[in-house]
Amino acid sequence: MTMDPAQSGAVAFDSRSEETDIEAFGTDRDGESDGLDALRERALAEAERIAEALVFASSAPVPEKLITSRLPDNVPADVVMARLGERYAHRGVNLVRVGDGWAFRTAADLGFLIRQEETEVKKLSRAGLEVLATIAYHQPVTRAEIEDVRGVATSKGTLDVLMETGWVRMRGRRRTPGRPVTYGTTPAFLDHFGLEELRDLPGMDELKGAGLLSGRVPSNFQIPAPRADDDLTDDEDPITQMDLEELGLLTPMGEAEN
Repeated sequence: MTMDPAQSGAVAFDSRSEETDIEAFGTDRDGESDGLDALRERALAEAERIAEALVFASSAPVPEKLITSRLPDNVPADVVMARLGERYAHRGVNLVRVGDGWAFRTAADLGFLIRQEETEVKKLSRAGLEVLATIAYHQPVTRAEIEDVRGVATSKGTLDVLMETGWVRMRGRRRTPGRPVTYGTTPAFLDHFGLEELRDLPGMDELKGAGLLSGRVPSNFQIPAPRADDDLTDDEDPITQMDLEELGLLTPMGEAEN
């Protein structure tokens, strides 16, 4: 269902609208203050309804930029989403941030009640998990760099499986001889593992507490700090259609290979 923000009586933070409506509340100073407060509350309430509808109707996290574009003029999206998040904080579904987007998710303490009648997803192999973890913590990273971290060769099949899950993607091409492809995680990766951003990946103490790190880890061992953003780095070029054709991901006519 589509929605036009200009409809349904949306009220923007517009000076002319304020002046007109303020007159209806009276001309005294207290009346002006009450009128402005009422206008702002009406605008925020209507913006919440719009944002709620956008997120509810989407099967994937909705980018905040898209929400901003649909809200009335001058209504701050961050304020709207914070208010909406508070409304859903203690309900059966919560509004959560996923990367640069927003989504409704079942409250964590009620997850055990939800039974998914879906085909069971094949578990990743140990090699797949190691490659996924390496990409998550070291991105942007090339296949050669993944092999250097793991100390063993990485098959193309392992990377293909991770990309088929939607958790890993080709980010760009490194500006070095051979222009190797760089890999990184996707918003679907964050969504699946319940992360708001890459910096929420577990650190040294969390991994040790979960028994995922040996007690014999060298004292100088450090877990890389994931990047805060997903932008291309200075030594990366974006993937072009020519690159996709060269990598065998597009036919010469520009159609994706199955």
